[in-house]
Amino acid sequence: MKRTLLTTVAFGTLSAFSPALAADLPYAKAPPATASVYDWTGAYVGVFGGGGFGNHNVNNSNGASAPFTNFTANYTSTGGLAGGEAGYNWQSGNYIVGVEGDLFWSGIKGSDASQFANGAFAGVTGVDADNLRWGGTLRARGGFTVDRWLMFFTGGYAFGNIQHTNTDAASGAVDRFTVQANGLTAGAGFAYAFTNNVIGKFEYRYYNFNGYNRPGNPLTPNGQIPYTTESTYSVVTVGLDFKFGGPVVAKY
Repeated sequence: MKRTLLTTVAFGTLSAFSPALAADLPYAKAPPATASVYDWTGAYVGVFGGGGFGNHNVNNSNGASAPFTNFTANYTSTGGLAGGEAGYNWQSGNYIVGVEGDLFWSGIKGSDASQFANGAFAGVTGVDADNLRWGGTLRARGGFTVDRWLMFFTGGYAFGNIQHTNTDAASGAVDRFTVQANGLTAGAGFAYAFTNNVIGKFEYRYYNFNGYNRPGNPLTPNGQIPYTTESTYSVVTVGLDFKFGGPVVAKY
């Protein structure tokens, strides 16, 4: 009887202290949920293509004779372009900075022939035409990411090969020369990582090239008045990049 009573008391005591003992026992905490986030850090190469238009101003502020003084004309050019690029991005949090360079072929060209056909410049017979044949840039980039989406801004140095042609409409004499233009470019765009390595993008870019001068003594080689020309371009492109390395990372 005593043995039964002692056993009952012992079980009752253990039951009373079991919640306290359980609270003191160590336990394993479940790991927090993680989300996969795309990592934009790394090198990439790619191709792009699109189209654009140029705006050109030709000016002569000191003509060979009075009717030509302060002669100014404005004309546009249009066409396509395509090229390749390479760059590198560094990501910190949701922000990226990077560098990018590109080279492109261009068919953007146009002239002021239509203005002369309308008789806008009495006494002037020279028709000017510009052809942006190729170019390139070296730029910095900065942007904001939302996982696989990237919004970026870019700007830097630009150069281009522009062929200028001045044709005397009266005699047909042609003065053609090539200018290695330098200037600045700036733009913005969006990119999306379709896979860990394949990235598509849409971009707008503005180019502002330095003006160039065609001197005369007092006239140019084809008998026209001397002049200066300034050119700007606006270009819209789509592209596809291949990114090396840089797997997705876990974000806690």
